[in-house]
Amino acid sequence: MTDTDSGQPLPTSPPETIDAFFERLGATAEHLPKRLKQFADFIAANPDRVPVSTVAELAEGADVQPSAVMRFCQEMGFSGYSQMQKLFRSDYSQKWPDYATRLAKLRDHGTESPSALLAEFVEVGRSSLENLLTTVDPIALQQAVDVLARAETIHMIGFRRAFPVTSYLAYAFEKMNVPAVLHSGIANINMEHLIRPNDAVIAVTFAPYTQMTIDMATQARSNGADIVAITDVVTSPLARLKAIQLLVSELDVGAFRALSASLSLAISLAVSVGAQRNRI
Repeated sequence: MTDTDSGQPLPTSPPETIDAFFERLGATAEHLPKRLKQFADFIAANPDRVPVSTVAELAEGADVQPSAVMRFCQEMGFSGYSQMQKLFRSDYSQKWPDYATRLAKLRDHGTESPSALLAEFVEVGRSSLENLLTTVDPIALQQAVDVLARAETIHMIGFRRAFPVTSYLAYAFEKMNVPAVLHSGIANINMEHLIRPNDAVIAVTFAPYTQMTIDMATQARSNGADIVAITDVVTSPLARLKAIQLLVSELDVGAFRALSASLSLAISLAVSVGAQRNRI
């Protein structure tokens, strides 16, 4: 059976777990029609909305028509939205902690004082760290360590909010004598020519994705380098590069997001790589 919009064969059975759902989503997202891709991105960024929302509410949140929600469910192998929601309700609570209620209570009783704001950032940081244990696939993490440990040189690419992550990785690798290059973009100096086929790239970008990071990672991939992506959702633009994806969900306070989980992942990755290179 083939979907008339995407031209791709529809799955014959629904995914049985949340992990299987996101694995299928990552594999099919790039082939979806525009509106279904838009909804896929929304679900990937807001999976906690599915167990508690109606079709109309999700459609409004993603700015698509309800019919797009139903077509998306069929693309993913479900008979309808209720079947997909049932999966999320049965499996999701075991995968991600319920931070929303706690954070809402914190905000309700808070003020605009610096101490109250600090408390909010501490709360979302704690929740982001708890999420990290479930959003990062242990198999993908080990694959990333294996690739980076055998690379001749590791290149870090990430700008704007992602730059603290790549610069911290560069600092950690330097302390462990791991050959690494930080692509900073300072003075518009382009060092892409340094990326060789036996090298590996750590590309870090979060929505809204930085085009320079995507372009440089794409060029690195065409040069034959392996790509490890630290990003937020399985439908990230880096997915089409067949990157090893390490997913991080950073919660926000208003429009501001800290990097608690991202930096924890970065140091874990760097230390693991350093230790494995010493054993090779």
